[in-house]
Amino acid sequence: MSGALPADLFDSAYQHRSAPWVIGEPQPEVVALERAGAITGTVLDPGCGTGEHTIHLARLGYDVVGFDFAPRAVELARANAAEKGVEARFEVADAFALAESGRRVDTVVDSALFHVFSDPDDRAEYVRNLHAVCRPGGVVHVLALSDAEPGFGPRISDSVIRDAFGEGWELEELRPARYRCIAIEGVADSLGLTPGEPVDQAAWLARVRRV
Repeated sequence: MSGALPADLFDSAYQHRSAPWVIGEPQPEVVALERAGAITGTVLDPGCGTGEHTIHLARLGYDVVGFDFAPRAVELARANAAEKGVEARFEVADAFALAESGRRVDTVVDSALFHVFSDPDDRAEYVRNLHAVCRPGGVVHVLALSDAEPGFGPRISDSVIRDAFGEGWELEELRPARYRCIAIEGVADSLGLTPGEPVDQAAWLARVRRV
């Protein structure tokens, strides 16, 4: 992902098991989306990390692929799926190369990838690639940390999502949500939390349709 955060930074987080987004289960907001029938057809899980969402959806019978730029994340995701006895597909891939992959999907579940792109040009490139990979009428769900309250991680305003998904997209819903993570050493104290404690942070949940 040229211009974005380097893969080895994420690899290091997975190597040292210090990634606050690794909670050992799918995000409650993603589980709720599936239960509401908002995830349909073929599914892509970009920035899949240790694979909880891909595994959850594969177990339910979805045609889903998870990918991550960090090789270590994909290793852990495959091991995670094997441990749970779920046949799930994972790939090492670049979110900025989706347009060249030839892949076409009906639903994208972006859980905490979009918000890592702090550069507007990177966000635009990522969204361009999402447009290329989505079939007409396809839906992208974006779960991103919100700057509406104190927290840790890359937090964004709702306007960042609105601005990124412009021409070629219809923003159908954008609402406050929660994102579950683990309070890690170095930030837990500043938020009055115990290291290792689960915490639900303010987030945005957007549903955007490709037109």
